[in-house]
Amino acid sequence: MKVTPEHNERIAKMTFSSVYPHYVTKVEKKGRTIEELHTVITWLTGFDSVKIQELIDEKVTFKTFFERAEIHPNAHLIKGVICGYRIEDIDNTLTQQTRFLDKLVDELAKGRKMEKILRQ
Repeated sequence: MKVTPEHNERIAKMTFSSVYPHYVTKVEKKGRTIEELHTVITWLTGFDSVKIQELIDEKVTFKTFFERAEIHPNAHLIKGVICGYRIEDIDNTLTQQTRFLDKLVDELAKGRKMEKILRQ
């Protein structure tokens, strides 16, 4: 699937706080914990649990969320298809980073080992 400019704009304006509860539900439904979710978010963005909560309370957009993040140097190793899009083919940085996060959450929910999720 080709990512459109409209799709990129929609992701940029979406708030992290609106998606975060869905991440929590997804991982908890599969027997994983919020702590594990935060480990994955921290690995990708550098945000600790306190900062994650601050960003949720501030209702930041994904654009702001990723502008403030320090993306892990191994994030480029996150590959595959998520939401119908091949991550490594996405040319918009923000959309790609958002899909990186979606993919990590998906792998966590599917029971993948943390070492593999964190590309160690």
